[in-house]
Amino acid sequence: MDERILPGILTLMLVVVVFGLMGWGWRNKLKRQAEVAPLPPIPADLGTALISVPGTYVVTTTTGDWLDRLAVHELGIRTPGVVHVYPCGIVMDRSGAQDIFIAKECLTDVGTASGMAGKFVERDGLVVISWFLEETEVDTGFRTTEAGAKRPLMEALQGLLPTEQTATVPNVAENDLEDAEEATVNGTPLTDTPTAEHNGKNN
Repeated sequence: MDERILPGILTLMLVVVVFGLMGWGWRNKLKRQAEVAPLPPIPADLGTALISVPGTYVVTTTTGDWLDRLAVHELGIRTPGVVHVYPCGIVMDRSGAQDIFIAKECLTDVGTASGMAGKFVERDGLVVISWFLEETEVDTGFRTTEAGAKRPLMEALQGLLPTEQTATVPNVAENDLEDAEEATVNGTPLTDTPTAEHNGKNN
């Protein structure tokens, strides 16, 4: 037997075992989370979005444990997306996955983080939305495509919180503010208020 064949076979077997264990763990997680409520439907009368910001849906975890990824309802799948903020709540439009609707009254907090469940970025690089999925309190992470879009998004999200819960928007780097100002001057849809309504995908 060629001396190069045996190491190749062993490597292939190791890869198969690793992927098998990952699949087994994911299936077990789905079973454990079977009682998590399904995502709510998106209302038909949302009106016009206050702001729409493109970026990446990162993950949803149980609140307070950013390593406990939710696997059900495709909440553990990282996808491109757009966050639309409406007076009545939030729509997270996810490419290739079910959209997420978070009603205003279900929001508990809005903040930032540097990492969640395998995704780690710069300090305050992720926008984190805390909310109730019926009886389960969860954290949903989103990373804006443009750094300058993070601050206006945070301000819009925190505007949905009750007055006594509204927190101060974290300081951002000066270049972030410059990006936001430049985007406004250039008419970029990241910081302008969009006029189109969210059509939504069939869930």
